[in-house]
Amino acid sequence: MTELLAAAALGEFARALRTGQREPTAALDSVRERFEAVEPTVQAFVDEPNWGRLAAELDDLGTRHGSPGGRPPLYGVPVGIKDIFHVDGHPTRAGASVPEETIAGPQGSAVDALEAAGAIVLGKTVTAEFAHFEPGPTRNPHAPEHTPGGSSSGSAAAVAAGLCPLALGTQTIGSVTRPAAFCGIVGVKPSYGRIPTDGVFPAAPSVDTVGYFTQDLDGARLAGSVLCEHWRDGTDPEALETIGVVDGPYLDSASDEGRAQFRSHVGELDAAGFDVYRIELFPDIETVNERHERLVAAEMALSHGELYPEYGDQYAEQTAALIEEGQSVSVGRLSEDRAGRGELRRAIHDRMDEHGLDVVVSPAAPGPAPETLDSTGDPIMNLPWTHAGVPTVTVPASTTDDGLPLGLQCATRFGDDERLLRWSQQIRATLDQ
Repeated sequence: MTELLAAAALGEFARALRTGQREPTAALDSVRERFEAVEPTVQAFVDEPNWGRLAAELDDLGTRHGSPGGRPPLYGVPVGIKDIFHVDGHPTRAGASVPEETIAGPQGSAVDALEAAGAIVLGKTVTAEFAHFEPGPTRNPHAPEHTPGGSSSGSAAAVAAGLCPLALGTQTIGSVTRPAAFCGIVGVKPSYGRIPTDGVFPAAPSVDTVGYFTQDLDGARLAGSVLCEHWRDGTDPEALETIGVVDGPYLDSASDEGRAQFRSHVGELDAAGFDVYRIELFPDIETVNERHERLVAAEMALSHGELYPEYGDQYAEQTAALIEEGQSVSVGRLSEDRAGRGELRRAIHDRMDEHGLDVVVSPAAPGPAPETLDSTGDPIMNLPWTHAGVPTVTVPASTTDDGLPLGLQCATRFGDDERLLRWSQQIRATLDQ
């Protein structure tokens, strides 16, 4: 582990604060020391936290929840919030150069839920411009010359660097799954709509999904219980038995190294006694990719319909190109592309039912994080799952000879987020052996 990495498992962190084993002020002091040591290199946050304000918030929390027995689940936990979420007391810049007041808005349900659960907002984390592809300054804590992924770059890097045990992100193509893989942490992209998107500056609302990052799956389940609507996590889940392994043209999008590592991960799962079935899930993957990319472009153009005509000269070139591409998409074509989401979801469910699959696994990225800060990497392995709106969990799986993380993307049926997180725990435990 390099000096830019540090353990900060949400489950243990929150439990220690909630039970009184650790004082929140002491925990915040440790976070501040960590921030001063690594943030100048990692650059995960937009601004330095207001330490005085955070200390005052902890004092207020202590007054309202003095007894450990009655403390909320995230009592005193510092969280990072991707800078496309509106947060009271923090300007929203969305990684862009447009005037702040043009994209300002009220705080939304996700941040409200975190604060109601006792969390404190450490600060806004860096995002690619308007949650698209133009990268910010954030570096990968595993290798500072490599991208941390995006667009939720700062959130993933902050969690990996131990700056906070929980951070919010969003995914429109692969902006949670891919950064989690590149940074060697857990990334949860829930079922579409499971976490409300109000209070989030939109990219493509038909597919925009609020997700989050932790270092541990215990913590991911805890965060899910706070953030996801209608959470129903049981205490006696059924064991994971059958795993589907995606093959065919979709898998060809991964690099040679990515496919080789993926086969190794599958071999470990097979040897552990799981029933493993290889399935060709996306025979028409090129059509799915084209449909999703066109939908995103069209809805980006709609989301920026008032902003872009006035401030277009302040947009990054590739963001501007996407919006202008989207302006040419007809209403009829956009309607067809939106309808394709449900068709793909039903196809995934049908294939899973055909083989009695619990989970489907695939590479979380084409390979390890590329050695560049000019790109956030390719989201191609995440696109079909986002298009279908089914839940995915990124599980840290292994590292390359150079120490770069590789992740496994675990997916299941729409709405089955709770069981997916538990099954992902079983998969990670197997790969860690």
